[in-house]
Amino acid sequence: MMDMPPGEPNRSTDEARGPRLREIPIRLMVPNLITVLAICAGLTGIRLAFEARYELAVAMVLLAAFLDGIDGRIARLLKATSKFGVQMDSLADIINFGVAPALVSYAFLLDGARSLGWIAALLYAIAAGLRLARFNVMEDRGIKAPWQSEFFVGVPAPMGALLMLLPVYLGFLGVERTPLFIYGSVVYTVGIGYLLVSRLPVWSGKSSKIRRDMMFPIMLLVVLYVALLMSYTWEVLSVTVVAYLCVLPFSARAWKRRYGTITIEDERTHV
Repeated sequence: MMDMPPGEPNRSTDEARGPRLREIPIRLMVPNLITVLAICAGLTGIRLAFEARYELAVAMVLLAAFLDGIDGRIARLLKATSKFGVQMDSLADIINFGVAPALVSYAFLLDGARSLGWIAALLYAIAAGLRLARFNVMEDRGIKAPWQSEFFVGVPAPMGALLMLLPVYLGFLGVERTPLFIYGSVVYTVGIGYLLVSRLPVWSGKSSKIRRDMMFPIMLLVVLYVALLMSYTWEVLSVTVVAYLCVLPFSARAWKRRYGTITIEDERTHV
């Protein structure tokens, strides 16, 4: 074997090692760590549900939804967005907004309807997955329609999880798990799954603006809402869900006035 000349690098050895791993700033890891914590919270909620610790289970699912909701904003704030983070966030969404709420609801209530309850939980989880897939496809488009800053196509997955758990909140408030309540919850769960995959225009509030003089009153209302939520959690969540459902017809009405249809027929039509 011929010896390499002194000072000559061993190129074959370097090539076999492959590309060197480059260092990355710690700030780039923060959003992904939040996403991982969200997944852990969602999965822990499932475990607590099957241990019959239902209130903690729902609290963990809500925590997972909160963490999943802020990771993208923190990534943009830290300028730490990446394709890897986007994929991680999508995987976390299906767990936290689809699988975890469905299994918690099934363990607490839908199990009373036996196979029908399981079918309802499955339909909701699949609907959440389809909703998230459609959202990702729309986000990947180079050109977005102007209305996308004002309306969602169907109920967004995070809100869908909050809506679907309404029968569980009512159960915590003392509503008896009678056959009527259980089978009504089965129908309600399927209905929320349908709202996720529907083409119903849902007001997003992204482009809303407020007058400067209204900023402090609105901040006080938000503080009051959070204080009430901490003190009367299930009552406030129940009222929030009912209020959101009542707003949906007005959202469809606003869309119809502008575009002449009740549903969003084709995303490309209004580009």
